[in-house]
Amino acid sequence: QEREANKEMVVYLIDASPRMFTPANAAKPDEKQETHFHTIVNCITQSLKMQIIGRSRDEVAICFFNTKEKKNLQELAGVYVYNVTEREQLDRPDARLIKEFSCVEDSFMNNIGSRYGITSGSRENTLYNALWVAQALLRKGSVKTVSKRILIFTNEDDPFGGITGAAKTDMIRTTIQRAKDAQDLGLSIELLPLSRPDEDFNMSLFYADLIGLEGDEVVQYVPSAGEKLEDMTDQLRKRMMKKRKVKTLSFAITNDVCIEVNTYALIRPTAPGTITWLDSISNLPLKTERSFICNDTGALLQAPQERFQLYNDKVVKFSVRELSDVKRVSSHHLRLLGFKPLDCLKDYHNLSPSTFIYPSDEQIFGSTRVFVALHSSMLRLGRVCTCILRDPNSPTACSPCCTRRGYFFEWSR
Repeated sequence: QEREANKEMVVYLIDASPRMFTPANAAKPDEKQETHFHTIVNCITQSLKMQIIGRSRDEVAICFFNTKEKKNLQELAGVYVYNVTEREQLDRPDARLIKEFSCVEDSFMNNIGSRYGITSGSRENTLYNALWVAQALLRKGSVKTVSKRILIFTNEDDPFGGITGAAKTDMIRTTIQRAKDAQDLGLSIELLPLSRPDEDFNMSLFYADLIGLEGDEVVQYVPSAGEKLEDMTDQLRKRMMKKRKVKTLSFAITNDVCIEVNTYALIRPTAPGTITWLDSISNLPLKTERSFICNDTGALLQAPQERFQLYNDKVVKFSVRELSDVKRVSSHHLRLLGFKPLDCLKDYHNLSPSTFIYPSDEQIFGSTRVFVALHSSMLRLGRVCTCILRDPNSPTACSPCCTRRGYFFEWSR
């Protein structure tokens, strides 16, 4: 894989049926009763605030289903895509979106409205419509470079409980098929269920089939009853903070043996996001461009096709491809150079945070077996392998540290 998913697109699907506005738990007489809808709005608001700081490139969309009003490009009933002015439906979160969404509950009934989406005698399937709208929102971007997710929030474990017969069977079949079609396109569908005070959320009625859970996964997926804001916020944070691969590397052990490994970043200082230059008048993002201008005529030139280096009072010309070939030390990302005794590697050689390496059989089958054999031999013989990274082009010492789940390599340039 040349590029990994370095960006995430998320659609929040929020159930807006009347049951979401009932008390979330049995409150004491002197306490204010909190609804599940209020809990979800607060959770998403906190998540958007953290996203602006930690993952400013990610894009989100907020979508309500089981609503009286409809607002979506497909004109499907019971689905309302929430947004603010001067922002696309799927875009980076901004301060205005967070501010207005945090107060959406105050005017929700007047502006959007709540209703039961799937009722007896009606052919409307609002959950099917919501999945369709969410899939359309996530249409842009390639799944190879963008991680796409749909998060469903509801306290209704059986959305088709109000209907019976062939109509119910047909709606369940089409809704599950819609979810499978979205998953086949690389979309991940996750559920954050909320249990009502009088009963626990039963995944086996419908949602286990929708998101593809089997066996013990169903029992482990359901949270405890009486969910509070702090617990739900923690759940959402765990779902959103996805373990992302930094990069997938090809690890050349010999000229004939090459395996695949994934790299993961460990605990590191949190740095602010990249600086975006804005126009001083319109406050719109600016695009940076570089141009080459001729010193003699002032004409605009194309990017130079050749570079030169003065050597012995002579101009030696190099093409861009030749310079790239000169700098290339190895054709693989990570190449094994040799071994040294483990005591040769000192603590002060580690100049940057360690990187967690784990073998992957996704593209090269057998990488795990080869990696385990190499690592076990290094531990048994007390050796450290010296490798070289293609970028940057400098030797890198790799020190193994075995755990039950994977392997740490400390890189020191």
